[in-house]
Amino acid sequence: MEYLFRLFPRVEAVIYAFAGLLVVLGAAYLMVAAVFEGMELLRLGKGASLPIFLLDRVLLALMMAEILYTLIRFAREGQLQVEPFLVIGIIAGVRRILVITAEGLQKYPFSLDHPGFQAVLAELLLLSLMVLALAWAYRMVRGV
Repeated sequence: MEYLFRLFPRVEAVIYAFAGLLVVLGAAYLMVAAVFEGMELLRLGKGASLPIFLLDRVLLALMMAEILYTLIRFAREGQLQVEPFLVIGIIAGVRRILVITAEGLQKYPFSLDHPGFQAVLAELLLLSLMVLALAWAYRMVRGV
C-alpha cells in the first residue's frame, strides 16, 4: 500500500508533464497556423483584417503561455495561485474586446438605432467592466 502512495506523486508529475506538452504543442500549432492563415488573407486581398487577426492569435498564444506557467507553478509548489487566472481572464477580455470592436464595426452601421450595433456596445460595456473587475481583483490579491 505504501508503494502505491509513493507512486502517486510520480503519476501526478507525468500528468502535469503531458498537459504541459499539450499546451506547448497547441500554442506552437496556433502560431504556425496563424502565419499560414495570415498569408492566405494576404493572398485573398483581405490584408486589412490581418492586424486584428494576428493580434487575436498572439493574445490567444499569450493565454496559453499563462496557462502553461500556472501549470508549471502548481506542479512545483503544489498550491494553486489565483494571479495567473486573473491574468488569463484579463487577456481573454482584452482579446475579445479587440475582436468585437474590429468585427462589429465592419458588420453593423455606426448607428445607435441599429440593434446589432447596440448589442456590440452592450457586450463591449460588459467586457470592459469584467476587465476592470479582474484588474482590481489582481491588484487586491497582489497587495499593490
